[in-house]
Amino acid sequence: MISQQTTAEVLSQLIAFDTTSRNSNLELIDYVREVLKPFGVDIELTFDRDRNKANLFATLGGGSAPGVVLSGHTDVVPVTGQDWSLDPFQSEIRGERMFGRGTCDMKGYIAACLTKVEDILEADLATPVHFAFSYDEEVGCVGVTDLLEELKKKPVQPRACIIGEPTSMKVIRAHKGMLFKRCCIHGKSAHSSLVDQGVNAITVAARIIANIDSIQKRIQEEGPFDAGFNPPYTTLHSGVIRGGTVNNIIPSYCEFEFEIRNLPEQSPWPLFREVEDFANALLPDMHRISGETGIDWHAIADYPGMDTPVDDKLIAEISGLLGTSSVPGKVSYGTEGGHFQSAGIPTIICGPGNIEQAHKPDEFIDLDQLNQCDRFLSTLIESLHKLPE
Repeated sequence: MISQQTTAEVLSQLIAFDTTSRNSNLELIDYVREVLKPFGVDIELTFDRDRNKANLFATLGGGSAPGVVLSGHTDVVPVTGQDWSLDPFQSEIRGERMFGRGTCDMKGYIAACLTKVEDILEADLATPVHFAFSYDEEVGCVGVTDLLEELKKKPVQPRACIIGEPTSMKVIRAHKGMLFKRCCIHGKSAHSSLVDQGVNAITVAARIIANIDSIQKRIQEEGPFDAGFNPPYTTLHSGVIRGGTVNNIIPSYCEFEFEIRNLPEQSPWPLFREVEDFANALLPDMHRISGETGIDWHAIADYPGMDTPVDDKLIAEISGLLGTSSVPGKVSYGTEGGHFQSAGIPTIICGPGNIEQAHKPDEFIDLDQLNQCDRFLSTLIESLHKLPE
Protein backbone atom coordinates (compact mmCIF):
# COMPACT_ATOMS: atom_id res chain seq x y z
CA MET A 1 0.00 0.00 0.00
CA ILE A 2 1.13 3.50 -0.79
CA SER A 3 0.66 4.59 2.84
CA GLN A 4 3.33 2.14 3.93
CA GLN A 5 5.94 3.77 1.70
CA THR A 6 7.95 6.86 2.52
CA THR A 7 7.88 9.88 0.22
CA ALA A 8 11.49 9.12 -0.73
CA GLU A 9 10.53 5.57 -1.75
CA VAL A 10 7.65 6.80 -3.90
CA LEU A 11 9.87 9.50 -5.38
CA SER A 12 12.41 6.85 -6.36
CA GLN A 13 9.71 5.06 -8.35
CA LEU A 14 8.62 8.27 -10.06
CA ILE A 15 12.20 9.13 -11.05
CA ALA A 16 12.46 5.81 -12.90
CA PHE A 17 9.90 7.04 -15.43
CA ASP A 18 11.77 9.02 -18.11
CA THR A 19 9.17 11.74 -18.59
CA THR A 20 11.45 14.13 -20.46
CA SER A 21 9.04 16.45 -22.28
CA ARG A 22 9.78 14.89 -25.67
CA ASN A 23 8.58 11.53 -24.29
CA SER A 24 5.21 10.20 -23.22
CA ASN A 25 4.21 10.52 -19.56
CA LEU A 26 1.56 7.79 -19.72
CA GLU A 27 3.55 5.21 -17.75
CA LEU A 28 3.79 7.60 -14.82
CA ILE A 29 0.10 8.52 -15.16
CA ASP A 30 -0.79 4.81 -15.16
CA TYR A 31 1.31 4.39 -12.00
CA VAL A 32 -0.70 7.15 -10.28
CA ARG A 33 -3.94 5.56 -11.44
CA GLU A 34 -2.88 2.23 -9.97
CA VAL A 35 -2.06 3.96 -6.67
CA LEU A 36 -5.54 5.52 -6.58
CA LYS A 37 -7.49 2.57 -7.99
CA PRO A 38 -7.96 0.60 -4.72
CA PHE A 39 -9.61 3.63 -3.15
CA GLY A 40 -12.23 4.22 -5.84
CA VAL A 41 -10.99 7.75 -6.44
CA ASP A 42 -12.69 9.75 -9.20
CA ILE A 43 -10.05 10.23 -11.93
CA GLU A 44 -10.28 12.23 -15.15
CA LEU A 45 -7.68 12.32 -17.92
CA THR A 46 -7.21 14.91 -20.64
CA PHE A 47 -4.94 13.87 -23.51
CA ASP A 48 -2.80 15.71 -26.02
CA ARG A 49 -3.72 15.58 -29.70
CA ASP A 50 -1.76 12.35 -30.28
CA ARG A 51 -3.01 10.75 -27.04
CA ASN A 52 0.63 10.22 -26.14
CA LYS A 53 0.49 12.37 -23.00
CA ALA A 54 -2.15 13.07 -20.39
CA ASN A 55 -3.10 15.31 -17.52
CA LEU A 56 -4.62 13.63 -14.48
CA PHE A 57 -7.25 15.28 -12.30
CA ALA A 58 -8.37 13.30 -9.26
CA THR A 59 -10.87 14.19 -6.55
CA LEU A 60 -10.35 12.74 -3.09
CA GLY A 61 -12.92 12.94 -0.31
CA GLY A 62 -15.05 15.85 0.73
CA GLY A 63 -18.55 16.71 -0.39
CA SER A 64 -19.68 19.26 -2.91
CA ALA A 65 -17.79 22.15 -1.30
CA PRO A 66 -15.06 23.93 -3.31
CA GLY A 67 -11.86 21.92 -2.99
CA VAL A 68 -8.13 22.54 -2.74
CA VAL A 69 -5.93 21.62 -5.72
CA LEU A 70 -2.46 20.16 -5.21
CA SER A 71 -0.82 20.74 -8.57
CA GLY A 72 2.39 19.45 -10.11
CA HIS A 73 3.84 18.70 -13.54
CA THR A 74 5.02 15.21 -14.49
CA ASP A 75 7.53 16.15 -17.20
CA VAL A 76 11.22 16.88 -16.69
CA VAL A 77 13.91 18.64 -18.73
CA PRO A 78 16.43 16.68 -20.85
CA VAL A 79 19.70 15.30 -19.51
CA THR A 80 21.33 15.33 -22.96
CA GLY A 81 24.79 16.91 -22.87
CA GLN A 82 24.86 17.11 -19.08
CA ASP A 83 27.66 15.55 -17.05
CA TRP A 84 25.91 13.29 -14.55
CA SER A 85 27.84 11.17 -12.04
CA LEU A 86 24.95 8.68 -11.85
CA ASP A 87 22.07 7.36 -13.94
CA PRO A 88 19.65 10.33 -13.88
CA PHE A 89 16.64 7.99 -13.98
CA GLN A 90 17.79 5.76 -11.13
CA SER A 91 17.59 7.75 -7.92
CA GLU A 92 20.39 7.53 -5.40
CA ILE A 93 20.62 8.73 -1.81
CA ARG A 94 23.93 10.18 -0.71
CA GLY A 95 23.96 11.36 2.85
CA GLU A 96 20.90 13.56 3.36
CA ARG A 97 20.20 14.12 -0.34
CA MET A 98 18.38 12.18 -3.04
CA PHE A 99 19.76 12.57 -6.57
CA GLY A 100 17.99 12.05 -9.89
CA ARG A 101 16.24 13.95 -12.65
CA GLY A 102 13.03 15.39 -11.26
CA THR A 103 13.85 14.96 -7.58
CA CYS A 104 13.66 18.73 -7.14
CA ASP A 105 11.60 19.79 -10.16
CA MET A 106 9.16 18.48 -9.25
CA LYS A 107 8.37 14.85 -8.62
CA GLY A 108 9.20 15.22 -4.93
CA TYR A 109 5.94 17.14 -4.43
CA ILE A 110 3.93 14.60 -6.41
CA ALA A 111 5.42 11.79 -4.33
CA ALA A 112 4.49 13.58 -1.11
CA CYS A 113 0.91 14.02 -2.35
CA LEU A 114 0.58 10.32 -3.21
CA THR A 115 1.71 9.19 0.25
CA LYS A 116 -1.19 11.20 1.74
CA VAL A 117 -3.98 9.47 -0.21
CA GLU A 118 -5.18 7.29 2.67
CA ASP A 119 -4.86 10.14 5.16
CA ILE A 120 -7.06 12.32 2.97
CA LEU A 121 -9.71 9.65 2.46
CA GLU A 122 -9.82 8.63 6.11
CA ALA A 123 -10.08 12.20 7.36
CA ASP A 124 -13.77 12.67 6.44
CA LEU A 125 -12.97 16.13 5.10
CA ALA A 126 -15.52 18.89 4.70
CA THR A 127 -13.88 19.95 1.44
CA PRO A 128 -12.25 17.74 -1.21
CA VAL A 129 -8.60 17.57 -2.19
CA HIS A 130 -7.80 17.47 -5.91
CA PHE A 131 -4.62 16.19 -7.54
CA ALA A 132 -3.80 17.98 -10.80
CA PHE A 133 -0.77 16.37 -12.47
CA SER A 134 0.04 17.82 -15.89
CA TYR A 135 2.23 17.24 -18.92
CA ASP A 136 4.50 19.60 -20.89
CA GLU A 137 4.99 22.26 -18.25
CA GLU A 138 8.68 22.44 -19.14
CA VAL A 139 7.95 23.47 -22.73
CA GLY A 140 5.74 26.42 -21.85
CA CYS A 141 2.99 25.27 -19.45
CA VAL A 142 1.18 23.74 -22.42
CA GLY A 143 -0.67 20.71 -21.06
CA VAL A 144 -2.45 22.24 -18.09
CA THR A 145 -4.61 24.47 -20.30
CA ASP A 146 -6.63 21.43 -21.45
CA LEU A 147 -7.08 20.32 -17.84
CA LEU A 148 -8.36 23.75 -16.88
CA GLU A 149 -10.79 23.87 -19.80
CA GLU A 150 -12.40 20.69 -18.50
CA LEU A 151 -12.32 22.00 -14.94
CA LYS A 152 -14.26 25.12 -15.99
CA LYS A 153 -17.17 22.89 -16.98
CA LYS A 154 -17.67 21.61 -13.43
CA PRO A 155 -20.50 23.13 -11.39
CA VAL A 156 -18.23 23.78 -8.39
CA GLN A 157 -14.79 25.32 -8.88
CA PRO A 158 -11.83 24.80 -6.51
CA ARG A 159 -11.35 27.51 -3.91
CA ALA A 160 -7.54 27.32 -3.94
CA CYS A 161 -4.52 25.84 -5.70
CA ILE A 162 -1.08 25.05 -4.29
CA ILE A 163 1.56 24.64 -7.01
CA GLY A 164 4.35 22.45 -5.64
CA GLU A 165 7.29 23.91 -7.57
CA PRO A 166 10.52 24.01 -5.53
CA THR A 167 10.44 27.03 -3.21
CA SER A 168 12.24 25.54 -0.18
CA MET A 169 8.74 25.27 1.33
CA LYS A 170 8.32 29.04 1.35
CA VAL A 171 5.18 30.78 0.11
CA ILE A 172 5.54 32.44 -3.31
CA ARG A 173 2.68 34.65 -4.43
CA ALA A 174 3.80 35.92 -7.84
CA HIS A 175 5.85 35.00 -10.89
CA LYS A 176 6.57 36.54 -14.27
CA GLY A 177 4.75 35.61 -17.45
CA MET A 178 6.45 34.55 -20.67
CA LEU A 179 5.97 35.02 -24.41
CA PHE A 180 8.25 32.72 -26.45
CA LYS A 181 8.58 33.24 -30.22
CA ARG A 182 10.56 31.91 -33.17
CA CYS A 183 11.47 34.34 -35.97
CA CYS A 184 12.15 32.87 -39.43
CA ILE A 185 13.91 35.07 -42.00
CA HIS A 186 13.72 34.11 -45.66
CA GLY A 187 16.47 35.85 -47.64
CA LYS A 188 17.97 35.31 -51.08
CA SER A 189 21.06 33.24 -51.73
CA ALA A 190 23.94 34.45 -53.88
CA HIS A 191 27.71 34.13 -54.07
CA SER A 192 29.34 36.10 -51.29
CA SER A 193 31.16 38.26 -53.84
CA LEU A 194 27.79 39.48 -55.14
CA VAL A 195 26.32 41.00 -52.02
CA ASP A 196 24.10 43.34 -54.02
CA GLN A 197 22.25 40.36 -55.51
CA GLY A 198 21.45 38.56 -52.27
CA VAL A 199 19.56 39.15 -49.03
CA ASN A 200 21.60 37.97 -46.07
CA ALA A 201 19.13 36.31 -43.68
CA ILE A 202 21.68 36.24 -40.86
CA THR A 203 22.26 39.98 -41.17
CA VAL A 204 18.52 40.63 -40.97
CA ALA A 205 18.27 38.39 -37.90
CA ALA A 206 21.20 40.21 -36.31
CA ARG A 207 19.48 43.57 -36.78
CA ILE A 208 16.28 42.32 -35.15
CA ILE A 209 18.20 40.75 -32.27
CA ALA A 210 20.13 43.99 -31.77
CA ASN A 211 16.80 45.81 -31.59
CA ILE A 212 15.58 43.33 -28.97
CA ASP A 213 18.71 44.06 -26.98
CA SER A 214 18.15 47.81 -27.24
CA ILE A 215 14.60 47.40 -25.91
CA GLN A 216 16.01 45.39 -23.02
CA LYS A 217 18.51 48.13 -22.20
CA ARG A 218 15.73 50.73 -22.27
CA ILE A 219 13.61 48.73 -19.84
CA GLN A 220 16.59 48.30 -17.52
CA GLU A 221 16.91 52.08 -17.38
CA GLU A 222 13.27 53.19 -17.50
CA GLY A 223 11.28 50.30 -16.04
CA PRO A 224 8.61 49.63 -15.00
CA PHE A 225 10.17 48.11 -11.89
CA ASP A 226 9.01 45.71 -9.20
CA ALA A 227 11.58 45.22 -6.47
CA GLY A 228 10.00 41.91 -5.48
CA PHE A 229 11.49 40.27 -8.57
CA ASN A 230 15.10 39.55 -9.46
CA PRO A 231 15.76 41.22 -11.84
CA PRO A 232 13.08 43.79 -10.98
CA TYR A 233 11.91 44.41 -14.56
CA THR A 234 10.65 42.64 -17.68
CA THR A 235 13.41 40.90 -19.62
CA LEU A 236 13.92 40.16 -23.34
CA HIS A 237 16.41 37.50 -24.38
CA SER A 238 17.44 35.67 -27.56
CA GLY A 239 19.07 32.32 -26.85
CA VAL A 240 19.11 30.32 -30.11
CA ILE A 241 20.08 31.21 -33.70
CA ARG A 242 20.50 28.97 -36.75
CA GLY A 243 21.48 29.93 -40.28
CA GLY A 244 23.93 29.68 -43.13
CA THR A 245 25.81 26.86 -44.78
CA VAL A 246 29.30 27.98 -45.83
CA ASN A 247 31.01 31.34 -45.67
CA ASN A 248 31.08 32.06 -49.41
CA ILE A 249 27.30 31.75 -49.84
CA ILE A 250 24.96 34.52 -48.73
CA PRO A 251 22.57 32.70 -46.38
CA SER A 252 19.00 32.48 -47.62
CA TYR A 253 17.55 31.38 -44.30
CA CYS A 254 18.03 32.12 -40.63
CA GLU A 255 15.87 31.61 -37.57
CA PHE A 256 16.22 32.63 -33.98
CA GLU A 257 14.20 32.23 -30.80
CA PHE A 258 13.55 34.85 -28.20
CA GLU A 259 11.49 35.28 -25.08
CA ILE A 260 9.88 38.04 -23.09
CA ARG A 261 9.56 37.38 -19.34
CA ASN A 262 7.17 40.06 -18.25
CA LEU A 263 6.18 41.46 -14.90
CA PRO A 264 2.62 40.28 -14.14
CA GLU A 265 1.25 43.81 -14.49
CA GLN A 266 3.03 44.46 -17.83
CA SER A 267 1.66 42.83 -20.97
CA PRO A 268 4.36 41.38 -23.25
CA TRP A 269 2.37 42.06 -26.41
CA PRO A 270 3.19 45.76 -26.88
CA LEU A 271 6.88 44.83 -26.59
CA PHE A 272 6.50 42.05 -29.14
CA ARG A 273 4.67 44.41 -31.51
CA GLU A 274 7.56 46.86 -31.15
CA VAL A 275 9.98 44.11 -32.23
CA GLU A 276 7.63 43.06 -35.04
CA ASP A 277 7.28 46.66 -36.29
CA PHE A 278 11.08 47.01 -36.41
CA ALA A 279 11.30 43.79 -38.43
CA ASN A 280 8.56 44.90 -40.82
CA ALA A 281 10.50 48.10 -41.51
CA LEU A 282 13.30 45.93 -42.95
CA LEU A 283 11.04 44.29 -45.52
CA PRO A 284 11.07 47.01 -48.23
CA ASP A 285 14.85 46.76 -48.64
CA MET A 286 14.58 42.95 -48.77
CA HIS A 287 11.77 43.05 -51.33
CA ARG A 288 13.70 45.40 -53.62
CA ILE A 289 16.10 42.53 -54.24
CA SER A 290 13.54 39.71 -54.18
CA GLY A 291 9.80 39.65 -53.61
CA GLU A 292 10.11 36.12 -52.24
CA THR A 293 11.94 37.27 -49.14
CA GLY A 294 10.10 37.70 -45.88
CA ILE A 295 9.93 37.38 -42.10
CA ASP A 296 7.63 34.95 -40.28
CA TRP A 297 6.80 34.68 -36.59
CA HIS A 298 5.81 31.43 -34.90
CA ALA A 299 4.44 30.95 -31.38
CA ILE A 300 6.31 28.49 -29.17
CA ALA A 301 4.85 29.19 -25.75
CA ASP A 302 2.82 31.80 -23.94
CA TYR A 303 1.77 31.74 -20.31
CA PRO A 304 0.48 34.48 -18.02
CA GLY A 305 2.17 35.86 -14.96
CA MET A 306 0.74 35.23 -11.51
CA ASP A 307 0.15 37.88 -8.88
CA THR A 308 -1.85 36.85 -5.82
CA PRO A 309 -2.54 39.89 -3.61
CA VAL A 310 -0.44 39.93 -0.47
CA ASP A 311 -3.59 40.23 1.66
CA ASP A 312 -5.34 37.27 0.02
CA LYS A 313 -6.89 34.84 2.52
CA LEU A 314 -5.05 31.92 0.90
CA ILE A 315 -1.67 33.42 1.71
CA ALA A 316 -2.62 33.94 5.35
CA GLU A 317 -4.02 30.40 5.54
CA ILE A 318 -0.99 28.65 4.05
CA SER A 319 1.50 30.83 5.96
CA GLY A 320 -0.35 29.91 9.15
CA LEU A 321 -0.15 26.19 8.37
CA LEU A 322 3.58 26.55 7.71
CA GLY A 323 4.05 28.56 10.88
CA THR A 324 5.80 31.37 9.05
CA SER A 325 5.35 35.12 9.31
CA SER A 326 7.73 36.00 6.47
CA VAL A 327 6.47 38.09 3.57
CA PRO A 328 5.49 35.86 0.61
CA GLY A 329 7.97 36.16 -2.22
CA LYS A 330 8.04 36.60 -5.99
CA VAL A 331 10.06 34.64 -8.56
CA SER A 332 11.18 35.30 -12.12
CA TYR A 333 10.72 31.74 -13.35
CA GLY A 334 7.32 30.62 -14.61
CA THR A 335 4.82 28.06 -13.38
CA GLU A 336 1.33 26.89 -14.18
CA GLY A 337 0.11 29.18 -11.43
CA GLY A 338 -0.69 31.96 -13.88
CA HIS A 339 -3.07 29.66 -15.74
CA PHE A 340 -4.84 28.60 -12.54
CA GLN A 341 -5.17 32.22 -11.42
CA SER A 342 -6.48 33.23 -14.87
CA ALA A 343 -9.12 30.51 -14.43
CA GLY A 344 -10.30 32.32 -11.30
CA ILE A 345 -8.64 30.01 -8.76
CA PRO A 346 -6.60 31.71 -6.01
CA THR A 347 -3.11 30.26 -6.25
CA ILE A 348 0.18 30.18 -4.41
CA ILE A 349 3.43 28.30 -5.04
CA CYS A 350 4.96 26.23 -2.26
CA GLY A 351 6.94 23.04 -2.63
CA PRO A 352 10.01 21.09 -1.53
CA GLY A 353 13.47 21.63 -2.98
CA ASN A 354 15.55 24.57 -4.09
CA ILE A 355 15.08 25.97 -7.60
CA GLU A 356 18.87 26.37 -7.80
CA GLN A 357 19.09 22.58 -8.24
CA ALA A 358 16.49 22.37 -10.99
CA HIS A 359 17.53 21.46 -14.56
CA LYS A 360 21.15 20.82 -13.52
CA PRO A 361 23.25 17.64 -13.76
CA ASP A 362 23.14 15.65 -10.52
CA GLU A 363 19.86 17.32 -9.60
CA PHE A 364 19.00 16.63 -5.98
CA ILE A 365 16.61 17.35 -3.15
CA ASP A 366 17.41 17.46 0.54
CA LEU A 367 15.52 14.74 2.38
CA ASP A 368 14.61 17.29 5.03
CA GLN A 369 12.69 19.21 2.36
CA LEU A 370 10.59 16.10 1.68
CA ASN A 371 9.97 15.77 5.41
CA GLN A 372 8.89 19.41 5.62
CA CYS A 373 6.49 18.88 2.73
CA ASP A 374 5.07 15.77 4.42
CA ARG A 375 4.40 17.71 7.60
CA PHE A 376 2.83 20.60 5.71
CA LEU A 377 0.44 18.33 3.80
CA SER A 378 -0.55 16.57 7.02
CA THR A 379 -1.32 19.95 8.61
CA LEU A 380 -3.25 21.02 5.51
CA ILE A 381 -5.37 17.86 5.60
CA GLU A 382 -6.14 18.39 9.27
CA SER A 383 -7.22 21.98 8.54
CA LEU A 384 -9.75 20.80 5.94
CA HIS A 385 -11.93 19.10 8.54
CA LYS A 386 -13.97 22.28 8.71
CA LEU A 387 -15.32 24.43 5.93
CA PRO A 388 -13.46 27.71 5.30
CA GLU A 389 -15.21 30.83 6.47
